[in-house]
Amino acid sequence: MDYALSIFHNVDEPDSLACNIMIRSLIYQHSPLGAILLFKKMRENSAEPDEFTFSSVLKACSRLRALREGEQIHAHIVKCGFKVNGFTENTMILMYASCGELDVARRVFDGLPERALMAWNSMMGACGRLANLELGEWIGEYIEANGLKGNIALVTSLVDMYAKCGQVDTARRLFDRMDRRHNVAWSAMISGYSQADRCREALGLFHDMQKANVDPNEVTLVSVLWSCAVLGALETGKWVEFYIKKKKMKLTVTLGTTLIDFYAKCGCVDSSIEAFNRMPAVNVISWTVLIQGLASNGQGMRALEYFQLMQEKNIKPNDVTFIAILSACGHTGLVDEGRNLFTRMSRDFRIEPRIEHYGSMVDILGRAGLIEEAYQFIKNMPIQPNVVVWRTLLASCRAQKNVEIGEESLKHITTFETPHSREYILLSNIYASVGRTDDALRVGYQMREKGIEKAPGYVPNTADARLDAEDDDKEASVSHHSEKLAMAFGLNRTAPGTTLRISKNLKSLYGLSQRNEDDIEGI
Repeated sequence: MDYALSIFHNVDEPDSLACNIMIRSLIYQHSPLGAILLFKKMRENSAEPDEFTFSSVLKACSRLRALREGEQIHAHIVKCGFKVNGFTENTMILMYASCGELDVARRVFDGLPERALMAWNSMMGACGRLANLELGEWIGEYIEANGLKGNIALVTSLVDMYAKCGQVDTARRLFDRMDRRHNVAWSAMISGYSQADRCREALGLFHDMQKANVDPNEVTLVSVLWSCAVLGALETGKWVEFYIKKKKMKLTVTLGTTLIDFYAKCGCVDSSIEAFNRMPAVNVISWTVLIQGLASNGQGMRALEYFQLMQEKNIKPNDVTFIAILSACGHTGLVDEGRNLFTRMSRDFRIEPRIEHYGSMVDILGRAGLIEEAYQFIKNMPIQPNVVVWRTLLASCRAQKNVEIGEESLKHITTFETPHSREYILLSNIYASVGRTDDALRVGYQMREKGIEKAPGYVPNTADARLDAEDDDKEASVSHHSEKLAMAFGLNRTAPGTTLRISKNLKSLYGLSQRNEDDIEGI
């Protein structure tokens, strides 16, 4: 591209054809700003733009969400009395919609003498991206009223729009009524289920797609792998990788990165690294996903090695990369490394720490038992600590039996919101762990006075407990870790020698994890 630009800049008076080629090339090379600047220079040199120039530069504006520049180009088209074609108008709709100006996009759309499929797709795509269900429903009603439901491409776009707006059941009803479905329709519906965290339905529909002998495309496979990662469905994910190899599909950055994430979440670290090494091209997201995968599987030192290798390959880490690598330090007790990385973040990479990075440091220090240092770190933060940071410290106080800082943490939590039962229970447990039973009971009374009820979650059947156990012990004896229950279930329901894979559904912030429910897959 640099060589092409050097030739172009040596042309005395480049015509519109040459300018169009360079503008399109800059957009293709992910340099939309360069495309806009080239258009500006083109006008300064009095080169006349044509329909292809306008459509390309409007596309650059939509990529950058550059509303002001897009409006200027629109004004220029009107001022010059330029007769635009459907393609230019479609890109104009896309530009306004991408910038969040759906009302303006609709006015342009309403002014079209003929609404081509491309214009409909732009409007529906914008409704999906911006989750504007009201406008999307208007489009759906218009399509139905004008007898356009026989157009497979239009209905497919409508399915995709409803799915992206969170109306998955509406999308499925439309999908089921389609006479013919190509792979884009299947992909839109599977992606809709995946994005709505209805991963079992996504995989179920994928199996129906296979029975219908419809070949999946890259978007389908990305959604399926994501669903497999959430459910821990290792065998289905392996089949997807086999399909990719069999069909000799290119392991693109998106597809390859999703494959890395899938294997990491299934605990198959070596397979995750192998997928990474097979990718012809990787970006900062690919590196970050791999580092996070190593971190979540307890391989902090290996994560640090890849972080170092990433820099040797001249891939600049971003703020999310630092969240991943700090998480690796926290889970493996690498306190000094965590401190060093936190310092280097702003000093060497010019990345200002966000609240997530400060929270990660509190987690690193808290897990290592450095409660006092973690507390002072929070007090010295240049930005206001949020409730999650104090909650992280409170959880660390529970593990280290630090009453004083635990009390201080709860006090700060109450300034943000009414504490949940879990915060009071944490403090009560801290009191109990140091023998301050009266204070532990007092916390329980405070909860009742404030009307805070303990969320029941799993209510144990204490009738199955040991008869000689105290009430509290009875509850504990039948409510141990749910992964143990999953393991017991698997052992009872599978043949001897079967490998059991237990997938924990974890939602975590800065190291504070909340276990929801467990799933199990027999391999």
